[in-house]
Amino acid sequence: MSLDTIANMLSALKNASMASAGSIELPYFRQGKEILEVFKQRGLVNELKVFKPEGKDYKYMHVDLAIGADGARRILETRRISKPGNRVCRPYAKLAKVKAGLGVVVVSTSRGVMAGEEARKKKLGGEVLCSCFFK
Repeated sequence: MSLDTIANMLSALKNASMASAGSIELPYFRQGKEILEVFKQRGLVNELKVFKPEGKDYKYMHVDLAIGADGARRILETRRISKPGNRVCRPYAKLAKVKAGLGVVVVSTSRGVMAGEEARKKKLGGEVLCSCFFK
């Protein structure tokens, strides 16, 4: 397990989607919850719950993954863009679209974590955290 919690979360989401798992549990961290909220707005996640198991000092996130109408997985590819050793920041005009608009890019702005499309509308740039390609 690496020290990059966002990369771990994205990898777990992709692996669970490829295995057609209905839900997964991930360690809680604030930025991860905000990224999952963006995925929930896009229909990639059905439900997100934060809970603390009895006798433990830390929290978990229970994530119910969305399944397509044909029963196929929705998340096809996840990618960590800004890494701990190489931060990637972009102005709003240079926020790229994922595969011609068939995915979502997640940006951390001064007004919180949001989808790249929303950041462009609000004319906010920031750190490009990750991208997700889905169907």
